[in-house]
Amino acid sequence: MAVIYLDHAATTPLDPRVREAMLPWLGERFGNPSSRHPFGVAAAEALDQARAELARAFAVRTSEVVFTSGATEANNLAVLGQARAARRFGNRVLIGATEHPSVREPAALLAREGFVVETLALDSDGVLDLAELARRLGPDVVLVAQMLVSNEFGTLHPLRELARTLRTRAPHAKLHVDAVQAVGKVDCALAELGCDSLALSAHKLHGPQGIGALIVVGKELEPVQVGGGQERGRRSGTENVAGAVGLAAAVRLAEAERERTLAATRAAREAFLARLPELPGARVLAPKKRFVDAILALVVPGAPAEVVMHHLERRGVYVSAGAACQSKKDAQSPSLAAIGLAPDEARHVLRISFARTTKRADAEFAAQALVEVLRELAAVSA
Repeated sequence: MAVIYLDHAATTPLDPRVREAMLPWLGERFGNPSSRHPFGVAAAEALDQARAELARAFAVRTSEVVFTSGATEANNLAVLGQARAARRFGNRVLIGATEHPSVREPAALLAREGFVVETLALDSDGVLDLAELARRLGPDVVLVAQMLVSNEFGTLHPLRELARTLRTRAPHAKLHVDAVQAVGKVDCALAELGCDSLALSAHKLHGPQGIGALIVVGKELEPVQVGGGQERGRRSGTENVAGAVGLAAAVRLAEAERERTLAATRAAREAFLARLPELPGARVLAPKKRFVDAILALVVPGAPAEVVMHHLERRGVYVSAGAACQSKKDAQSPSLAAIGLAPDEARHVLRISFARTTKRADAEFAAQALVEVLRELAAVSA
């Protein structure tokens, strides 16, 4: 039976070229980059090279790249570290309505510390409402956290416009961007976005799991993890050299093959949606204009999405019922609530996500499988 994997927003398979780059650091090269002997020096040099590659990709200085265990840690460090460092200027923090838990939960921690945390609104199309944002901004805002691409339905939020408004109305505020689903799909150079910090994760880019980075401009960042002084004191702990090498390789390939990714995901999305007329009652969750093709969220009729997902598995098609970060939680996704979905309707959201490796035929096969599954389930319940 053919296996069609369409859950790339959760994680991607490791690119063989990334694996090849990492292999020496999983075997004969094993030094601690803090050691002074040749094994450690070689590891430090590899780390420096990986850092330089990321700096080039995001158009920043090498000193502005902080390696982390992934985007969850990077988001935690950005939200907690930047807000705490700016406490003398004010105590208000604004976060996007569709943020990942690794942004929402640190923000909740800040609220317990005395910060005033507010959630930004979406417009009628499910995109960040810039007019409402402007009304909320003021000199006491110290941090705004807004993801670039929604991990649940692929919305592309207007970061450049947000940044311009922020600079004029909240001069002390830092802008943090969760770019996990955006790297390799849109230009994520910090100057292009206008942000102060950006989180990314290797395993969303055909890189290894367990490694990510926070790209952060300036020194206004209180560390969250202390004890070793690595990463210029911003993130203590022995660096994951093999992971850093893999992350740099994954980002380099993602940027070099961005056009291939865009073409492949657009073709796959079009092929899948071509079958939508055969699914009465199914509808797409996405704004009309601002979205990336790689993530397709559908409200499916009949059985809950999780039931549909498991029936698709039996046909060799792997998708997800919502985002992976929500899959083990009973509560409705805040992102789905933010776009106006009722709890019962949210249980019917199926997420299909494509990558540069997705073939049009894969999407066609998966769409046919979904048509068959929904027809079978409807017949059973009739």
